[in-house]
Amino acid sequence: MMWLDANTEPPRWRLDDAMPGRLATFSTRQGGISEPPFDSLNLGRSSGDQLESVEANRARLLQSLGLSTERLATAGQIHGAVVRHVDAPGHHPNCDGLVTVREDLAIAVSSADCLPILYLADHAVGAAHAGWRGLVAGIAQATLGELTALASLGSEAVAIHFGPCIRACCFQVGPEVAQQFPTEVVQSRPNGLFVDLPAAARRALIAAGASGDAIHDTGACTMCEPAYYYSHRRDRGRTGRQWGLAALRSRA
Repeated sequence: MMWLDANTEPPRWRLDDAMPGRLATFSTRQGGISEPPFDSLNLGRSSGDQLESVEANRARLLQSLGLSTERLATAGQIHGAVVRHVDAPGHHPNCDGLVTVREDLAIAVSSADCLPILYLADHAVGAAHAGWRGLVAGIAQATLGELTALASLGSEAVAIHFGPCIRACCFQVGPEVAQQFPTEVVQSRPNGLFVDLPAAARRALIAAGASGDAIHDTGACTMCEPAYYYSHRRDRGRTGRQWGLAALRSRA
C-alpha cells in the first residue's frame, strides 16, 4: 500500500515495507523551486516552465529517493498503448508505458489529470500513463502484459498502484467520449456524464488476469486538490506535471 507522506522533502506518496527491493512513488506539486503557475515541484519539460527549474526539481525528487538523473528513463507520451522495454536511461519517445528489469534504473511517467499506474513484481517494474484515450486503446493491460512477459510471471503476481488523477467527481465528458467506455464506469448526473478512470483501468486489468486484491488506489483527485496536484483541466492547460515513478533497488 501507499500513503501520502507530507513530512518527506519533497512531499510524496510512499510505498510501505511489504515489497522490499522495489521503489514506487507518486510526486506532488510541493517542495520545488518553480514559480507560479508551475509552483513548485514541476517535473514536466514540455509544460512551458523554465527548463532549469524542471531539471532542478527532478534532481531534488530523485535525490530524495536515493536515485540519480543519470539513471532516469522517461516516456514520450502520445496517449496511446505502446509500451517500451527499457534497460538504459534517457527519454523514450512515442510510448505511454515503460517496463524494466534493470536494477537502479528509475522509470517515470508524467501526468496532470491522466492516471499514472505503477506495476511492481519480484524482478520487474512498470509505469503507464493512462489518460482516457490511452485507457480506451488498452495501455493499462498492455503494460501489464509486457511486464509479465519480460519477467516470466503470471499477471496475478504483479502489485498495481493507481496514482492521483482526475476522478469521477470531476471528469465530465461528452457523449462521444462516454460511449467509448463500459457503462459501468460512466455516471449520468443532471449536469452531464462523468467517467471513472480508475474504475475503467481496474476492469481492464482484472480482465487481463490481475488480482483485484493486488490493485491499490491512492484515491487522490488532481482537480479537487490544488494544494497537492497539478490539473490540466482545472488550470486550463497552464500547469505543471507530477510523476509516477518506479525502480528496482540493487540487491548487491
